[in-house]
Amino acid sequence: MPRPPRLPVTPRPSRPRIALVADPTSTEGCAEYLAQAVELLTGAPPVRVDARHFAAGGTGRGVPDDDGRLRLRVPDAGLDLVPDAVLLYEIPPHRRRSLAAFQLLLQEYDVVTLGTGATAWRAATEKDLTLARFRRDGVAHMETVVLSRPDPAEAVAAFDKLGGDVWARPVVGTGGGDTFHLTTREAVERATGFYARGRTDWLLSRDAGNITADGRRHQFRVFVLDGRVIHAREHLQSQPDTPCNTCQGAVPVFIDPDELSPRLAELAVAATASVGLPFAGVDLAEEHGGVVFEVNVQPAFIDGELDKAAVPYVRAHLDALTEPRPNPVTLSEEPHAWVTKPSTSGIGGVIT
Repeated sequence: MPRPPRLPVTPRPSRPRIALVADPTSTEGCAEYLAQAVELLTGAPPVRVDARHFAAGGTGRGVPDDDGRLRLRVPDAGLDLVPDAVLLYEIPPHRRRSLAAFQLLLQEYDVVTLGTGATAWRAATEKDLTLARFRRDGVAHMETVVLSRPDPAEAVAAFDKLGGDVWARPVVGTGGGDTFHLTTREAVERATGFYARGRTDWLLSRDAGNITADGRRHQFRVFVLDGRVIHAREHLQSQPDTPCNTCQGAVPVFIDPDELSPRLAELAVAATASVGLPFAGVDLAEEHGGVVFEVNVQPAFIDGELDKAAVPYVRAHLDALTEPRPNPVTLSEEPHAWVTKPSTSGIGGVIT
């Protein structure tokens, strides 16, 4: 049923009501950073909401309030809230599609949030779709082949085409899990079996050669918000066959946005726009003139990034409460049509 016309809005209290909707099964800890940021900026903690209540099959409900705003209710959890803003964050990749209807509800009621846009989430979460966006928009990336249940010969042929030095990763994964550096045909055959057992589509990408003079793998994580770089770090990985993620042991070195090379900043902004996100963490390398690896929908925060990333993200929501906001971008894909295949384990490394 169409919702009733919105009545004149009752003035909001001076202290906004912020709902922090996150999945407690995640171990990244982003929700803690965001809660701290909310309290720093508003003087009060956010209302914590388990995202699973508003996933498909959950007990959470969104209903119109007396003034036409969205009221969130979870009777069995004692939640009854009309939020001024919603922070929708720290949702594991394989659980994102189940929140598509909730995202549409937030958008329908014009709730202040950077978490709507189920199509953009999908475009960044499913790496084959990310690759298609990059090709469409001319975003520089390493040559990549998408594989769907290939036989070993097909996978080896792709490996040979890409020069015999590649990275394999699942179409949907997180934190560098199930990601391997492959340098032999035998390794490719074993990777083929590994992904087949998990019934996972995967990608092979030509190695970027992103190795420092002292033999460490390195790449950059660039945070983009509203079309500008707000923070960056370089990751240095002493094990060059291991994914260059901090959760895989890479050492982060913070970079002031003004000191980031213009080419990397330009690429990060372009990649974020390509998938349609207002906020993202972009992984990229400076080799080959600059290439993008992936766009993270909800980049994890690490020590030292409360003020550099979490606070600006929350502040963007607070600013939107008092400033005119552009209409949300509407894309053609149907957000309910997700077909995601979660990773089946958390291992990473090299198959030799």
